[in-house]
Amino acid sequence: MGNKVFQPISWILPSKDKPEAITEAHTHSHEPRKRKITSSESSQETINKKQREALPPESFILGNDFQMEDDDNKQNEDNESGGGGQEPDQCEVKDNIKQKNIEQLFDRLNLRGTLKSNNFLQVTSLSLQQHEPCEEKNLVQIFIQRLIMMDYRARYIQIKEEPSEVLNTKRKTGLDTGEGHAFEKIFKRHGPIDEVSGRQPIHPMDIQMAVFLCADNFLRQLIVTKLSQCQFALPLLVPNPFTHEIEFPLWTFRQIKKSWKLHERNSKNQAIYQAETPMVALFRFSAVSTSKSQLMNNLINERHDTFFHRHCRGSSKSRLLMDGVVEIAWYCPSGEKTDKFTDCVAFCNLHGDAHANKKQLNILTEKSSINVVLLPNLDRSDKSMEKVEEFYNSAKPLICLLTEDDSDVSKIKEGKYTIGLKERNRSDISEELRRTINECLSKSLPVFKLENMGEHSGIKVDENNDKCRRGKEAAETMMKLLKTKEMTEIKETFLPCQGKLWHDWCLKNKELHRPQGNNIEMHNSQKQTEMHKIREKQEASDLSMFMRMFIGKLNSRNPNEKMYFLKWLGILLDEYTSEDLSILHHKYDEKWSKVLYLKKKHDKSEQLTAEQSQLEKLSEKINAATFGLEHILREIGQIYESDVTVKNEGSGSNLDVRCLPRFAAELMISGYPIELMDGDAAHVPLIWVQAVLDELIKMLRDQKVFVLSVLGIQSTGKSTMLNAMFGLQFAVSAGRCTRGAFMQLIKVSEELKTHLNFDYIIVVDTEGLHALELAGRSTRHHDNEMATFVVGLGNMTLINIFGENPAEMQDILQIVVQAFLRMKKVRLNPSCMFVHQNVGDITAGEKNMVGKRRLQEKLDEMTQLAAKEEVCGAECFSDVIGFDIKTDVRYFAQLWEGSPPMAPPNPGYSENVQELKNTILSHASKSKGVTLAQFKTRIGDLWNALLNENFVFSFRNTLEIATYRKLEEEYAKWTWSLRSAMLVIEDKLHNRINNRQLHKVESRDLETEMAKTNGEVKKSMKLYFEEHKEKEMLIQWRSKFQEKIKHLHGELVRDAKRKLENIINQRKALAKLDGEKTLHERKLLEKSKELAFKLKQKGLDENELKAQFDKVWEMWVSQLAGVVQPLEDITIENDIITIISEIHEEALVRDRLNKYKNINQMTDFTTYVNPVRRMWNTIFQPSFVLPPEEQESIKQLVCSICRETENQVKSKSVAKMGYNISYIQEIAQFVKTNVGTHKCHKAQYEFKKEFTVDLTILACKWAGEKFADLHQEFRKSNNPMIYLEKKKPEYYSVFQGFCKGATSAAVFGALICSELKNPILQSVYNKTANDLAGEMRTNIPAFKGNRSNLEKHILKALAEEEDFHKFIEYIHYPRHQFEDFIKAEVRAYITEGNSSALTMIKGNIRHKEQYVITAAETATTEVLNKSGDANMWLDIFSDCLKDELEYSKEHLTGNCCQDITDFELLEGVVKKELKPITEQLNMCLEKPSDIKIEMFREPPDEILIEHFCQCCWVQCPFCKVVCVNTMEDHHGDHIAPFHRNCGMRGMIYRCTDNLCLSFCTSSVASDKHFYPDSRKDETVLWKEYRTAGPRYENWSITPDLSELPYWKWFVCRFQNDLEVYYNKTFEGCGRIPDEWKTYSKEQAIESLEKYL
Repeated sequence: MGNKVFQPISWILPSKDKPEAITEAHTHSHEPRKRKITSSESSQETINKKQREALPPESFILGNDFQMEDDDNKQNEDNESGGGGQEPDQCEVKDNIKQKNIEQLFDRLNLRGTLKSNNFLQVTSLSLQQHEPCEEKNLVQIFIQRLIMMDYRARYIQIKEEPSEVLNTKRKTGLDTGEGHAFEKIFKRHGPIDEVSGRQPIHPMDIQMAVFLCADNFLRQLIVTKLSQCQFALPLLVPNPFTHEIEFPLWTFRQIKKSWKLHERNSKNQAIYQAETPMVALFRFSAVSTSKSQLMNNLINERHDTFFHRHCRGSSKSRLLMDGVVEIAWYCPSGEKTDKFTDCVAFCNLHGDAHANKKQLNILTEKSSINVVLLPNLDRSDKSMEKVEEFYNSAKPLICLLTEDDSDVSKIKEGKYTIGLKERNRSDISEELRRTINECLSKSLPVFKLENMGEHSGIKVDENNDKCRRGKEAAETMMKLLKTKEMTEIKETFLPCQGKLWHDWCLKNKELHRPQGNNIEMHNSQKQTEMHKIREKQEASDLSMFMRMFIGKLNSRNPNEKMYFLKWLGILLDEYTSEDLSILHHKYDEKWSKVLYLKKKHDKSEQLTAEQSQLEKLSEKINAATFGLEHILREIGQIYESDVTVKNEGSGSNLDVRCLPRFAAELMISGYPIELMDGDAAHVPLIWVQAVLDELIKMLRDQKVFVLSVLGIQSTGKSTMLNAMFGLQFAVSAGRCTRGAFMQLIKVSEELKTHLNFDYIIVVDTEGLHALELAGRSTRHHDNEMATFVVGLGNMTLINIFGENPAEMQDILQIVVQAFLRMKKVRLNPSCMFVHQNVGDITAGEKNMVGKRRLQEKLDEMTQLAAKEEVCGAECFSDVIGFDIKTDVRYFAQLWEGSPPMAPPNPGYSENVQELKNTILSHASKSKGVTLAQFKTRIGDLWNALLNENFVFSFRNTLEIATYRKLEEEYAKWTWSLRSAMLVIEDKLHNRINNRQLHKVESRDLETEMAKTNGEVKKSMKLYFEEHKEKEMLIQWRSKFQEKIKHLHGELVRDAKRKLENIINQRKALAKLDGEKTLHERKLLEKSKELAFKLKQKGLDENELKAQFDKVWEMWVSQLAGVVQPLEDITIENDIITIISEIHEEALVRDRLNKYKNINQMTDFTTYVNPVRRMWNTIFQPSFVLPPEEQESIKQLVCSICRETENQVKSKSVAKMGYNISYIQEIAQFVKTNVGTHKCHKAQYEFKKEFTVDLTILACKWAGEKFADLHQEFRKSNNPMIYLEKKKPEYYSVFQGFCKGATSAAVFGALICSELKNPILQSVYNKTANDLAGEMRTNIPAFKGNRSNLEKHILKALAEEEDFHKFIEYIHYPRHQFEDFIKAEVRAYITEGNSSALTMIKGNIRHKEQYVITAAETATTEVLNKSGDANMWLDIFSDCLKDELEYSKEHLTGNCCQDITDFELLEGVVKKELKPITEQLNMCLEKPSDIKIEMFREPPDEILIEHFCQCCWVQCPFCKVVCVNTMEDHHGDHIAPFHRNCGMRGMIYRCTDNLCLSFCTSSVASDKHFYPDSRKDETVLWKEYRTAGPRYENWSITPDLSELPYWKWFVCRFQNDLEVYYNKTFEGCGRIPDEWKTYSKEQAIESLEKYL
């Protein structure tokens, strides 16, 4: 230190007024560089330097000793010990400096507030780092993440260093640039080159202890558990530097279990807090040169640094938090001769000078079995000698390790030994110490039990926390209840719902999904009844006090207390069951070995049977004795399921079960695994699991998740790998592997969410494939089921392979490949990775490539095998799934670095886990993931399919179906937009044609008119497909729907063009008549005007004028009649006879004219057919009766012909064009063609001639009557005389006006308005039709959605009416019923008290009135501007109205209105006269019944029928349910959400009169057969129905038990009607189950709401 002058003590503490010499800013002058933690620098450089400089020289030296703490380095001695004393104020200064450094340490580590485990058990960007250096602020996060991964290198984290300019300057100035003496330079320098005014490095143990001190109890427990797994010493007594209390963290040890094996005795697996072992306590007095921790490591495991010591990587002088800490580690023997100790021994290490930590020393030596002390040469007067004397004189063995002595082990007296350490070989010292300890252990010594440490009064026990204590008390109270029963009885007593009752229910459920017997519905009904009774028994079970208390605790408002309770209960249950289970497992292993030995000898004696029977009993005992938290949660699930099924609000215990799923969801959020599949029952409690996920969605919202599934053979380290990767704690009962499947939620940190595109990871861990069942059996079916389930659930599946056993590998690969093949067939596309664990030399690249090649070959081989089983054409694994052998296969090192139980985890394993984690998340970032709601749905879809034997055949992708349904609803909106737009365009162009403004229609013109709407629809489609949350799923239908919209647009254009061209042709055809009418009108107008001027001067009164006009009118009309050609009369009756006689025999036609029957009302057509002789023996011909199916087929033929006849009549414009004989000819030919092409289904027959003739007469006569009425309308409209007679009042008003002296403008204005009355009304009706249709789509529930929604309302209406004949029409002719329902709904909406139709019509009247006024104003303005005449005014006026009204001005043009010059007057008259006209129209529409539906040119019901009925009408070949696809010629299979009872359509059981009772969806799950053709004996399996022919192959009918109760009610309600209608009965095989008869009409209607 040279001649430095030291400052007074008062100057040492930094002043706020004094700036620091070196600031953080300087550290950024250079690029960061990597170095170990040992050389990090302090942020308080100047302060620390001043503090050192302020101390006297001896204090500075002691300060260095203070940095050299204990096992890393020597620690400064207490001022009372043998080293020289210090002044009290100097000690206080030293303590202040230390405290300041501790505070700085916490700041540097960014430790503020309490650390919680959920902060570290999430996926963060830091958790993806491997071994790159990290910043100081991230040290804590990286340390914990490495610990979680069981990487013992967590102690040796590299940090980034940013060297300061000052330090670099000092280094530069310290360099020797000139010559000099070596001695002077090397030995006489006053200060080192790196004289540290810089930051001190952070000691690795300071990181550990800082984290420990800041962690809450749950994180502490996790950290200590992981430290134990890393074979590190654990903190036993921890002095808190802030409170100065000594803490005993007993809670942190509660989850640690140790295994060891004694020589020639059984192995032990015990919770460490319960273990009673000898304890060796090591401590030192004063400063010593030997590392005590290193000595202990040599004793326990010389290959691993259990205790951190001064020679460990990263050790430094700057340790702050270890002084006074007591650490503990256990040596666990393996039962081998190489064991260092024959039994488990605890070793405790007191860090620092024992004299300075007297309290810890006293506690330690009080509990120890053997004391080992390190001593320097002490003076007799040294105060440390008092304690040495005390230990020497105690009964406990004492071993003194003398640092300044070089002698061998020396026994001073019994139990007291010395061993010299100075300049001796470490191995020799360790061996002597080990032998000495073993010699001491051979005597009877007190044992140490960790749990008893808390009895000492001088320490603070973490379990004395109020919440922890209350949680423990609650758990202990529950345990007292368990202890009243035998181990094998506790499940049966306290968890009754999940035992035999639940297992029976699962068995019944599987039987339900695999029906047997002839009457499948009876079978299903019986099973459902039995299942319901089991649920009732479950629900009736008294809720045990045990479960009542558990649920009560779950209801606790304090989450920490709840977590303590759950942890305690798990700990105590494990403690309670482990010993018994251990004994049972040992017995089981012995028995299993014996059975294997007998099997090897091929011994089939009674001994083998007896041994197997005993093995079975042991299995049952183990299963009964296995009791963990997962079983309690399983019971809660069953309580919930039974209660919900029985539909009680609360169980017999007055428990509100609705809260139970919330409890489970809360546990899942807090990190607890939730059982997805019950491993004991091999069943998914679907109601419970989906309820829990529903609650999870409520709490978290419908978050995006990535699902990671894991598959592998049992006991291959799947759960270990997941726990290391994500810090999971999958629930494992004492002594058992994972049973079934568990799901656990892992949060993704905010900064990673945007990169990964999901919020959580759900990990699904499963029991191993090829799991050795407790009865010693393994089922391939169960493995396939489990693999299919978890592969289907996962966005990615990890396939875990252990070792290199080819047989095991082949088995698992075949199971896995088959699962992926099934996913491909049901269009699910998960990805996969193979993890090859326990591979010896994973660094050998060539060996790995060989292994990968073999794996690829094996995968391809297994793919071919699985493809045969699944009937699929895959040749190699890449045909099944996107898989890259180079990147998707990972090789893992062995888990342990050496031989357990003392081996630490292999760091290579941790590296492999980290690499795998990064790869998984890399794949995940490219995955679309699923939402929680989709995950919930997928669970149901997969499980329901697995319950049936054929997974692929049974799988229904509910999410895909729901997404498609929503797409169809959008499609309905898009099509409606196009249709309604085209209706508006048609209406406009229709008016133009009738106004003689349009003479030709081109497609391009219509497309131009539609361009805007079409563009909007395309834009809407683009947004829907690209921005919908299910856009990845929607993409498969995008092109199809775009094509369909394009097709619809084209079709609408073509149809509109055809309709408008027809109107143009009609106008052309009627041009002559129209011309005549116009000419006559013009003449009459002129004559009326002339007559008025003649009589005007005569002063006649009103009556006289009227008489004069009438007289002259008759004369005018008679004159015109002479030149008009009258319309021909028609005789449709004769036309019918003539046309039919031309097609059929005339004699037969005339004979049948008076005999033909109303075929459309017949039910039996036997008299109309002849059986085909080759099929029916002539002996039986007289008794031939048509089967019901054929009767229905003919009935359908008749109805379809009648319907088509009706449509043909509607399509002919008879009212406008007149009747033509060709219309009858078309209908007659149509009937003949359809009867000729009709095919019989089963019985061979041919129609008699009488059938065709009678049906033709029926159709033609009905059409003829309609044509006659329509032709009469045509005559009235187009007979000039009739037409002119209608116009008489108008001309009289003209005559009257002129007689009264009105101007031409006034008269013609009034005439124009009177002529606009009917066009306005017709135009209003035309516009209202489209508007009403749109409004009804919004307001009428039946019209709001797609076709399926409409069908639901039709079924409701049918049930309300209970009209059997309407039901029959719906079953056999669904389209007819749809159309009738739409018509009825529209008529009711318009006429039955709904004011909106009237309001709409009146609104449209105002709209048209305004148009006319605007047209008059426009005409006046333009005529005045252009100085035009009346003809110009009329041209402009009518041109303005061409799109809105049908109005002809032709009869007004010419000379009759040339005297009009006051156009403003004309405009005013139009406005004035129009008002009363529109008022009159409104007065005629006062109530809904005034609306004349026949006035609609295109009625609203026809518009809606066109919209809803342009879809698929193909019916199921079994039950006649209609395909629900909204597109008529859709791609893919026909589908229906719910099928029906096949007997409803007349299907019977072969060779019986029994109507078939089965639903197709039940039948296809059975092994039964059906006859596609009743005439043949060929049968087809229901499961293979697609092979039965064209009618069957395009239908997708999946097994489904969710049958609509609606149809069960229908069959029961109309049983007699159905039996009479089909002349069959519901007896024998078709007997109706009693359960069906319990459904009421209300329940039937309610089921429609629930399921459709």
